[in-house]
Amino acid sequence: MNQQQLDIREQQKTSWDKFSPGWKKWDDFTMRFLKPMGDEIIAMLKLQPSDQVLDIATGTGEPGLTIASIVNKGKVTGTDLSPEMARLATDNAKTKGLNNYTAIAADACELPFDDNTFDAISCRMGFMFFPDMALAAKEMYRVLKPGGRMATSVWGGPEKNEWITVMMSTMKKHIDVPAPPPAAPGMFRCAAPGLITGLLKDAGFDNMEEKKIENRVEYNSPDHYWIMMNEVAAPVVAAMSQADHDTKTKIKNDLFQLLEEKKDKGALSLPFAAIIIYGEK
Repeated sequence: MNQQQLDIREQQKTSWDKFSPGWKKWDDFTMRFLKPMGDEIIAMLKLQPSDQVLDIATGTGEPGLTIASIVNKGKVTGTDLSPEMARLATDNAKTKGLNNYTAIAADACELPFDDNTFDAISCRMGFMFFPDMALAAKEMYRVLKPGGRMATSVWGGPEKNEWITVMMSTMKKHIDVPAPPPAAPGMFRCAAPGLITGLLKDAGFDNMEEKKIENRVEYNSPDHYWIMMNEVAAPVVAAMSQADHDTKTKIKNDLFQLLEEKKDKGALSLPFAAIIIYGEK
């Protein structure tokens, strides 16, 4: 990796270590939200009880923890760039009594494993954070056994992910929220049709498959949405850090008015869309 990519890696590590307490607090909610993507990844991988599985960008543990309960004669290794997130995943595995799950801090672009180690790889919403996505894809290919399977998920376009864009668009009315550079981590960095499939093909993967998922995420109230977004959504926290108290109040008021308009029969639910990509070595 070049110096810019190394700097991005350090920024990502620092950021996720910082946000780990918020992810611990909101773990139940966020794991329910992300479950459809994890379920589709698991279905595509066609796991066997004795599989050795790598869960990259494991975060607080999912979908690796669910996979560990399936491969009960095998093992799951979770990796995350953030040591604090890996620690949370380890704690969650202990709570669930999963002795065949281990989490370590590791960079997806420099995986600390031998060639041909794993039967399957899962990576839910990880690619958008990798400093060098092509290098990460090559590393995944390298550590997979011949015939191994890999499945990942990325967010679809902003027009179908109102759960985040409603917040970002409201903030942009009051503060400057510059778009990330093309090579930098970003929520919709991987949304272009065929982008990740192309990277995986270039890395050597074959028998590719893509599937789209669209659903809705429900919030208890506008206040629930506001608090959570300000505690776990890195782009929101970064942008809001430059706003003074009065500006934050204006953003909140505008957002709440918009969210009230989007309620359906008293319930607040916002759409999301993701792409699931599968390949084989």
